[in-house]
Amino acid sequence: MPTSTLPRESHETRIAAADWHAVEDALGRDGYAVLPALLTSAQCKELAGSYADEARFRSRIVMERYAFGRGEYKYFSYPLPDAVEGLRQSLYPRLAPIANRWHATMRIEERFPATHDEFRGICHAAGQRRPTPLLLRYRANDYCCLHQDLYGDHVFPFQVIFLLDEPGRDFEGGELLLAESNPKQAGRADVVPLRQGDAVVLAVNHRPVRSGRGYYRAHLRHGVSRLRKGERHTLGIIFHDAK
Repeated sequence: MPTSTLPRESHETRIAAADWHAVEDALGRDGYAVLPALLTSAQCKELAGSYADEARFRSRIVMERYAFGRGEYKYFSYPLPDAVEGLRQSLYPRLAPIANRWHATMRIEERFPATHDEFRGICHAAGQRRPTPLLLRYRANDYCCLHQDLYGDHVFPFQVIFLLDEPGRDFEGGELLLAESNPKQAGRADVVPLRQGDAVVLAVNHRPVRSGRGYYRAHLRHGVSRLRKGERHTLGIIFHDAK
């Protein structure tokens, strides 16, 4: 299998330069945080172009067959392409401390180790051995229903989505949607603004919300609105593997 030509150092440099205190604040407030221009246009083009290389993937999902929406996506197989593995390895150590603070706040027992290799070992020991990073493709009239990406007993509380095409040039519509169900307030929804190369960190299933008696959990789901024209690719980095 050919490996990516994208240098891992460029990913690590941009990730290290991000304001992770601001990321944590945005996640706690909104359930998501945008990391602008984490990938270059050339990197986005290379990743999107790999969709046609069947040797890279373990399975292809046509959303309409499962009432997930319309469009399709493919799960990468192990070993992951260098660029995808590099992003997963570089992002995880920045997010794991935030994940541990969230779990402590929400009184969830599980804690996450310092490296992704250690966490992947925990997943694999529990039977979650199938890789979950994925590449998604939407065309005109495609969309994705609101959902959560859980996959097993061990769930890392964040995932990262990269937009690989440029809105207004490569496609129209297809906005990333985030909906929150709050047991103590009216529900809300956000359209997450992204440009080509931007990444967004999302809460996978819930976020802690402060109340007069401590913290409770607001539940989140995400999806994609209907694409009006063009083609839209995204890369999803999910940190827990699937059963």
